[in-house]
Amino acid sequence: MGQTRWHIFTEDGALTLARRMPARFDVAATTVIEGGAGLRKARVAHQVRQDMWRALQNLRGFAPVVRVRSSGDDLEITAGGSVAGRFPKAETEARIRAVLDNEHHRARWGRYAKEAKR
Repeated sequence: MGQTRWHIFTEDGALTLARRMPARFDVAATTVIEGGAGLRKARVAHQVRQDMWRALQNLRGFAPVVRVRSSGDDLEITAGGSVAGRFPKAETEARIRAVLDNEHHRARWGRYAKEAKR
């Protein structure tokens, strides 16, 4: 297997996880986890990326990007990425939206990313 290198950078309090640099959103969907500002952003980003990849792994030329930022007490997640070539944009956005709106996924992301008690 090849190396799996992900670019992680923070800018203005937002964490971005990307496969390729520069990170680019040719397609994207956004959701908000209410009361999620205390979750670890990197863990949320990796979980969202994994679920999005499972849904879009057959999309040729797809490179995932996930941006996570706190907005007050909430956590705003933008998921999508760049696509090399032509692709069905509306269908792809709908598939990303389905991943972001899946209650089972959201519950798992929250469990995995909870801040450790000190």
